[in-house]
Amino acid sequence: MLEIRDLCFTRDNKNILEHINATFKTDKFIVITGPNGSGKSTLAKMIMGIEKPDSGSIIWEGEDITNLSIDERAKMGIGFAFQQPVKFKGITVYDLLKLSSKKDINKREACQILSKVGLCANEYVDREVNGSLSGGELKRIEIASVSVRKAKLTIFDEPEAGIDLWSFQNLIQIFEEMRKEIKGTTIIISHQERILEIADEILLMKAGKIEKQGNKEEILPLVFSRPLCCKLGGENNGENRL
Repeated sequence: MLEIRDLCFTRDNKNILEHINATFKTDKFIVITGPNGSGKSTLAKMIMGIEKPDSGSIIWEGEDITNLSIDERAKMGIGFAFQQPVKFKGITVYDLLKLSSKKDINKREACQILSKVGLCANEYVDREVNGSLSGGELKRIEIASVSVRKAKLTIFDEPEAGIDLWSFQNLIQIFEEMRKEIKGTTIIISHQERILEIADEILLMKAGKIEKQGNKEEILPLVFSRPLCCKLGGENNGENRL
């Protein structure tokens, strides 16, 4: 179980997170949503240790991890997929998948993993994870590397960003498979309705605070009852949600 206790974070005299209290049960698929600037990604980074809170604590499986490093949290079974994937010069896609899976998988297994995220395996398995890959390609490779870890807690920060519609449909399938195969907790930061619809629980944030947390039957009506431009507190810029 993951517990967030009275978490506060201020930057440039602005309250990014204000007294956040939440509990995430094991074996749940949880989506954190809300308008841009509501503190969603900051909260995710706090859980991973990328950002440090000004006050409050983070409890993972009964242990206070608030002051632990990213590496220490990773060793405890916490994984994180960035909104903007990290590049690794000199490391091939195959190397990355082997490191992530923590076992000596063969190239056939690596190709099967890549196929799940919509990549032609033969074209990517031996390529370096560097600037020669597009943002969408890097995103899909990162999703593959994080999902193959089968961590106790996996956090995805807007995994749909930068990928095309076909890949997004495969992404939904990946998440559904993770729910069935991985005995752990998955937290996804997302605006996408199709991701919200497969959640067990939804945490709705606004202006650095939790507006509501509960199962999707409770929260979805709050989101979907608002006009399209206001569902998540944003402005109507002509973008359609999937």
